[in-house]
Amino acid sequence: MMKLFPTLTFIAAIGSGVVGGVFFAFSNFVMAALARLPVPSGIAAMNSINVTVITPTFMTALFGTGLICLVLIAAVLFGWSQSGSYWLVAGAVIYLIGNPIVTMVFNVPLNDALAAVDPASANGAAVWANHLNAWVMWNHVRTVTAIVSMACFIMALI
Repeated sequence: MMKLFPTLTFIAAIGSGVVGGVFFAFSNFVMAALARLPVPSGIAAMNSINVTVITPTFMTALFGTGLICLVLIAAVLFGWSQSGSYWLVAGAVIYLIGNPIVTMVFNVPLNDALAAVDPASANGAAVWANHLNAWVMWNHVRTVTAIVSMACFIMALI
C-alpha cells in the first residue's frame, strides 16, 4: 500500500501540470483573443467553451487531481511519511484551494452570469467587461497555483 503513494504523487504532479497548462493558455492568449471579438461574439465563444469544457477528460484532470490531493493529505495526516511530506502537503493544499475551490467559488459563478445575459444588450456588454477582468484574474490564480503545486509534487518525489 505504501508504494501507492509515490505513484499518486506522480499522478498529482501530472494532473496539476495538465490543469495548469490549460489555464495558462487561457491566461496568456485565449481570453485576449476573445476580448478582441465583438461583444456578442466573445460572449458566444466563451459560453461555447464553458459548455464544451465539461468533458470526462478535463473534469478528471481538474477534480480527479483534487481527489488525489485529498488522499495524499490524509495519508500524511495518518502517519505516512517520506522525506518530501511537507512538499506533498503544500502541493495538495495549494492545488485544492487554487483550482477546484477557486473554480467553483469564482469562475463558475462568473460563467453562469455570462450565460444568463443577452449578448447583444448593454447589460451583456457590462457583464462581459466584468467577466474579462474578474474571470481572467481568478484564472491567473488557478494557473499559478496549479504550476506551483506541480513543482511541490515534484519536490516531494526527489
